[in-house]
Amino acid sequence: MDIERIRRETPGIGGPVHLLACGSALMPQPVVDAIVEHIQLEARIGGYEAHAAQDALLERVYDSTARHIGAKRHEIALLENATVAWCHAFYALPLEPGARILTCEAEYAANYVAMLQRAKREGLVIEVIPSDASGALDLGALEAAMGPDVGLIAITWVPTNGGLVNPAEGVGRIARAHGVPYLLDACQAAGQIKIDVAVLGCDFLSATGRKFLRGPRGTGFLYVAEKWLETIEPAMIDFYGAPWVARDRYALRADARRFETWENAYALRAGLGAAFDYADAIGIEAIEARVKDLAGVARGALDAVPGVEVRDLGAERCGIVSFSVEGGDAEALTAQMADAGYMIGTSGPGNTRIDAERRDLPVMLRMAPHYFNTEAEVIGAVRALEGMV
Repeated sequence: MDIERIRRETPGIGGPVHLLACGSALMPQPVVDAIVEHIQLEARIGGYEAHAAQDALLERVYDSTARHIGAKRHEIALLENATVAWCHAFYALPLEPGARILTCEAEYAANYVAMLQRAKREGLVIEVIPSDASGALDLGALEAAMGPDVGLIAITWVPTNGGLVNPAEGVGRIARAHGVPYLLDACQAAGQIKIDVAVLGCDFLSATGRKFLRGPRGTGFLYVAEKWLETIEPAMIDFYGAPWVARDRYALRADARRFETWENAYALRAGLGAAFDYADAIGIEAIEARVKDLAGVARGALDAVPGVEVRDLGAERCGIVSFSVEGGDAEALTAQMADAGYMIGTSGPGNTRIDAERRDLPVMLRMAPHYFNTEAEVIGAVRALEGMV
């Protein structure tokens, strides 16, 4: 990995040190160029005309997305964010009254409130699978919970509040063995962990472009396994995903784009495609290794600071480093760090309420270095924090 070239191609390098890839990472110049070029074309010739002129490039975004996750292009829907993608799959799945939804303790708030809504409306049951001794979802407990009334397994692969990596592949094996649909939230995994939907065994996978993929805000995608395209119907359709073929009839598209609507931010879509291509040119395995190394440096340095407690769980950990400061105000410390030239963030208990209440977590600080960062930047951030506590 040519770090110096990558840093030259990252316009944000040279400003504040950005250590929040789990929020919204710095975009590389090719991503910025793809967005700006499309916007400028729209300004010159009009939005419809720019779309038509760039149709081949925009269509290739489906190929780039599919390649990155080991899917087929007709299994990909491009959407405006990960939550919309996740909800499209979740609300489309038919579940009988009394069906159980199995999820994990580190489930993301946006997903869980959607489960609560369907549970209230349709008489469903939400069952939280306990964690193992390391803090990850307990596969043994998941297997023990399986039964004929399980309608869905829905878990977050990497939670928003820490470096835990749940055993997504193991969950897939159990889901397949029991013939239960499996919806995987890969929002924090995409761009820092290799994704292969065949290996994962998931039926649906959702993710965003803005985090570790280094794409623009307002982009996301949904993977729908081919077998589901024969039966699944979105909870909401328009005439792009379901053309009006007769006065009393519509026909769903044959591909996953049935979950899309007609209007899209095509400049952002071009940027998302560029982000996939940029990551794949570097190599996701190299990215994953470097991110884990930098996160390890951060955890080691933080462990040495009196009053700081690293809160990450799991036998396997990723690039999100969560920690708390004894007697410190997380929001105030984040602002102080920004003044010192280091961009980090926070995660409140409401984002992952079950895990936060189980562990009695305060508002935590988050640091998420990416491959464009250096070890010196990570150490510098910890030293700056040490001077504040």
